[in-house]
Amino acid sequence: MRWDSLFSDLEGQFSAGRALEAEAEITERARVELAGIELGDRLRGALGAELKIGLIDGRVVPGRLSHVGGEWLVLTERGRQWLLPYASVVYYQGLGRVALKPESRIRQSLGIASALRLLAKDRSELVVHLKVASGDGYTLQGVIDRVGRDYFDLAVVQHGEVRRASNVAAVMTIPFGSLSALCSAGNQDFRNGGD
Repeated sequence: MRWDSLFSDLEGQFSAGRALEAEAEITERARVELAGIELGDRLRGALGAELKIGLIDGRVVPGRLSHVGGEWLVLTERGRQWLLPYASVVYYQGLGRVALKPESRIRQSLGIASALRLLAKDRSELVVHLKVASGDGYTLQGVIDRVGRDYFDLAVVQHGEVRRASNVAAVMTIPFGSLSALCSAGNQDFRNGGD
């Protein structure tokens, strides 16, 4: 019958319309969900992955992503570790699509000052890379003495020297905004202080 054909056609149009509406709704939900994902969530999803990270000073640091803090991350490159503030990164290569929310608000709130205080307590010898307008960058080597709200004091010492008053060439006060990266000197590792 002709009516059967008309009703079948109407049902087909209705099903196609519902499928288009469902697809549009799924697409819109995906956009809204993606808009809520932060860079830190993507970094947590990439823990253990091999990345290349381009820094503001032109340096490219390859390594395995080993820690993610609220404002910083740590890459392990052969025998060294790099602490990189998010503000110094211009690109990430190798970041997957997985995103993980932080396990706790405390971990998420650990800023760069928390990481630097841990390194000061450990008395780790570090190479500090500073942001500069041109050239190959500016580096200092030493031990973090103190960490304030938005700066840290670095006791500049020769490589391999223990931080003693007689070995300190200078004490440099470095604003967090000037920090491009910190690198462990030699084969020292940054210790895990709660990420």
